[in-house]
Amino acid sequence: MLTMAASTELRVDDLPSDPLLHILSYLSFRDLVHCSYVSRRLNDLSNHNALWKSLCCKHWLLTDADRLRSGLSWYNLFQQYYASLGRYIQHYPVLKRAWEQLKSFLQQRCPRMITSLKEGVSEVQLNEIEAQIGCRLPDDYRCSYRIHNGQKLVIPGLMGSMSLSNHYRSEVLLDMETAAGGFHLKKGMRRCLPLTFCFHTGLSQYMALETTEGRRLGESFYPCPDQTAQDPAAIDMFITGSSFSEWFTTYIHNVVTGEYPIIRDQIFRYVHDKSCVATTGDITVSVSTSFLPELSSVHPPHFFFTYRIRIEMSSSASPDAACQLDSRYWKITTSDGNVEEVQGPGVVGEFPIMTPGKVHEYASCTTFSTPSEYMEGHYTFHRLANKEEVFQVAIPRFHMVCPPYKEPAVRTQKASASYTSRFDGHDDDNEYCDRDSDDFGDLRGINMAALEGAWCPRHI
Repeated sequence: MLTMAASTELRVDDLPSDPLLHILSYLSFRDLVHCSYVSRRLNDLSNHNALWKSLCCKHWLLTDADRLRSGLSWYNLFQQYYASLGRYIQHYPVLKRAWEQLKSFLQQRCPRMITSLKEGVSEVQLNEIEAQIGCRLPDDYRCSYRIHNGQKLVIPGLMGSMSLSNHYRSEVLLDMETAAGGFHLKKGMRRCLPLTFCFHTGLSQYMALETTEGRRLGESFYPCPDQTAQDPAAIDMFITGSSFSEWFTTYIHNVVTGEYPIIRDQIFRYVHDKSCVATTGDITVSVSTSFLPELSSVHPPHFFFTYRIRIEMSSSASPDAACQLDSRYWKITTSDGNVEEVQGPGVVGEFPIMTPGKVHEYASCTTFSTPSEYMEGHYTFHRLANKEEVFQVAIPRFHMVCPPYKEPAVRTQKASASYTSRFDGHDDDNEYCDRDSDDFGDLRGINMAALEGAWCPRHI
């Protein structure tokens, strides 16, 4: 019996290659290397080109053309990339794919931005930057800068623009050297590295390189000085991401999926809720919104939003349906339950005429003392063929919510135990405006005197 059992024992070396290769194809590259030490047979199979081609595609996004250009086997090509980028293998495919998607999109929609991208930096350069600032850089940040070293200091910025009649902002993705020059050690902003910069407003997004002063390692944010604090180092923060990878890939996703509109070769960070569309007869109204941190503050509570409205008449409408907008009506509800109604002639000083297929878009702004609110209302039109025929067109309800924010531990007269995320309402009265705004005209520098008018009166 023992002799018979021994003779029927199944050995790996006796198995055909195809099922073994199929089993090995489920292994990670590390496990595949470990298998190569088990036996000569597994060593031979573990070097099979098909296995390493799959791993090269998965981790380094390589193609057959890449391999042909290299003149290497898939196994050796994997080794080459791993020697250079192995510490980033967790982040590389995600960030490389995001960069490639972005470049493909820009080539079609914003070609002039492509030329502003800088080639990636070396591992040596990254190490030198770390030595310069005396702080470690997160691996996902390092990985992205191995692919592209941000962009040249030009306008428009890669990280989005915003324009109102007296205010323009465009954020550049900083290159490594410039970012290191803006590294902070001062109280309130310790160990913070700038990610973006706007020439016109001085606005920057920062990334925390250490868990300190209430910030988590890798967290990205817009700093906002606490205007009510006695300590000038008291900094509130509008949070924009939990890590560099999450911050960057979320932004790229919004760009390449069309979430952000492209206006005059620039990316505008307007967010469109697909439910914010209302059709009345032949006219459809849709709304997108954006939060402006550079014109906002947590203390005192002042949250500034801009919204962009698209009014479109169906191309199948009858020529007799042509009409002109006379007035607007708004109902504004803040998160503390306060309701206000505002009405006035036209929109941003205009009285657009709508004809079949015509589209009219305009931008305006509003400011509140609560971090979230919603608006809804209607336009009043009259028919061109019969001025006595007056009708209303619904404006869909749209919500405006500021990003999550953190407050410093020390307040003006009080001290709290630590930083806390806040998303509650305030009892202050809200402020509202529906200000005139050009339709993204010529780019201009920020006009601080004009911006005083952006802190809008209660009624207009």
